Amino acid sequence: MKLVGERRALAAVTFAFYALVYFLIGSSGVQPQLAPALYALAGVYGVAMFALIAGYFWARWYAVGVGLYGIITAAVGMWQIGPEPVLLFMAATHGAATLMLWGEAMSQSYDGQTAWREKFHMDEHAVQRLGRSVIRAGVSLPFVLLYALMPKQGAAELVLSLAALALTGAGLRGLIRLRTWGVLALGAAGVLLVSLGAGELAVADSGPSGPLAALRPLLGGGLLLLAAAPFARALARATRSH
Repeated sequence: MKLVGERRALAAVTFAFYALVYFLIGSSGVQPQLAPALYALAGVYGVAMFALIAGYFWARWYAVGVGLYGIITAAVGMWQIGPEPVLLFMAATHGAATLMLWGEAMSQSYDGQTAWREKFHMDEHAVQRLGRSVIRAGVSLPFVLLYALMPKQGAAELVLSLAALALTGAGLRGLIRLRTWGVLALGAAGVLLVSLGAGELAVADSGPSGPLAALRPLLGGGLLLLAAAPFARALARATRSH
């Protein structure tokens, strides 16, 4: 499947649409306590759109991760309330955007560029490893944002969730710049979120909404740990050598 420019444009329009939707919902004033989380989601989609248009080498990976987040969210929603039209539309559009960014032809415009590979001395194996990590971090970022910015009852939970969000943001930036501290930050955020999710699960109600409250931190934290995992062996070797 070619039509690289057209596919890129359609994917960017999809992310722009969701950025606008979340921004408008957040600014509607219907549920002001949710506005920070909705604005943050708008920012996640806005970054995906802008990065695709700008042609950053990491843009395709990040956008695929955001697309997969939308598919997961729609699937969970359909599991809760059934195949509502809005959720079917969400799943279809995110799935289409993700598929449009897939493939070797599309990668040539982004991670297939030689300039950044030469700059960071990346071979094909290293590129694939970085790509898997950026995709997983891209999937996890909206979950972390939603968990950190949703209203909290306890101050300790709020502080820890914001710390996890800060670590996730810094870690993703460091990962894209191929910094060791980026991988460590993602791993630390993953451990913290999984711990918070386990705490949520331990005090959850027996009803169906109880375990779902722990889904965001558990899923987000688990994906961050998976994002850091491809670099664990290299970090262990570097630690032993010193």
